[in-house]
Amino acid sequence: MRNYEVMYILRPEMEQEAVEALNERFKGIITTDGEITKHDVMGKRRLAYEIKKIRDGIYVLVNFTATPAVVAELERIMKISDDVIRYLITVDVTK
Repeated sequence: MRNYEVMYILRPEMEQEAVEALNERFKGIITTDGEITKHDVMGKRRLAYEIKKIRDGIYVLVNFTATPAVVAELERIMKISDDVIRYLITVDVTK
């Protein structure tokens, strides 16, 4: 298993319950064959540039260890989710 880091940005108009439900969904995907080491909801922040006329977003940072199959499934789900504006999954080489 490898160490990964994912940062994703959610739509700013989402209700708190919807944000928590989506975070739990992503956590469930990761923990099927992995382990979350850090989960940080950074809150609403201004984007560096507009994305589809959206200026703000809810930033979430997750560090985890998992297999490449889990990462592929997480990426697939994030691609089709309308509430995720942007995401980036990287291999964490610092550990």
